[in-house]
Amino acid sequence: TLPTVTVTTTSNVNKSVSKSFQSTFKDATSTKWYKVDRDYLASFMTKDQKNHALFEKTGYLVYHITYGKESNMPDDVRKIVKTSYLDYNITSAINVKEAGRDIWVVNLETDKKLIVARVEDGNLEEVGNYNKTM
Repeated sequence: TLPTVTVTTTSNVNKSVSKSFQSTFKDATSTKWYKVDRDYLASFMTKDQKNHALFEKTGYLVYHITYGKESNMPDDVRKIVKTSYLDYNITSAINVKEAGRDIWVVNLETDKKLIVARVEDGNLEEVGNYNKTM
């Protein structure tokens, strides 16, 4: 079993976390803070994208997740995906940055199929393939 995780809303963020957040995400708006056990989770907007960033109490950025769409993807990542899935529409694109890794999780679909793919370091991997029920 997994340990219990306690998440609470907070407006009391320590100086190290606040300084790290402000220097990393200068264009952040609508920021909401949550305490996740000993860490701090920021939920915020940048331009038209929703974001989540988890910080340790020291201000160290653990991960950053950006929720977007096809237009938010870098050209090289979009090309890798579209080349392999010609007849599919990209319905969402999620960028995960963690421990020096830059991963794109992409949802693609047609009328009959839903595909979940991931791209990291130029490598495409299909992680889910589902038939839609009608």
